Formats: sequence, structure tokens, C-alpha cells
Amino acid sequence: MAYSEAQKKAVKKYNEKSYDEIKVRVKKGNKDIIQEHAELNNETVNGMINRLLENEIPDIKDC
Repeated sequence: MAYSEAQKKAVKKYNEKSYDEIKVRVKKGNKDIIQEHAELNNETVNGMINRLLENEIPDIKDC
């Protein structure tokens, strides 16, 4: 089922309030490798990156 315009607006508003965005650039070809690695571990790329950052930087908390 497709999202209604009201749902899209609500999701956008929630995301803007709740999340910061960071754009990550990787060398050509690495994106596919990263996606494959995440899938092999039953994770999304975003989830994998967040987990790695949380493990590396103690001040980052999974909220």
C-alpha cells in the first residue's frame, strides 16, 4: 500500500525532529561490498554504521 501525503508529511516531520543526517562518501564499488556485508549480518547499512559508531565512540548512545 502506498503512503498518503499526510503519512509522508508526518514521517518527514518526525525524522527531522528525531534524527540528524550524515552523508557518507565511499570509493566506487565499496557501496555494494558494504551493503552485502550488512545483509550477511541481517542488518541494514544504516543499522550497521550506527552499531559500529556506538562501539567505537563511547559517548554515542543508542536512544
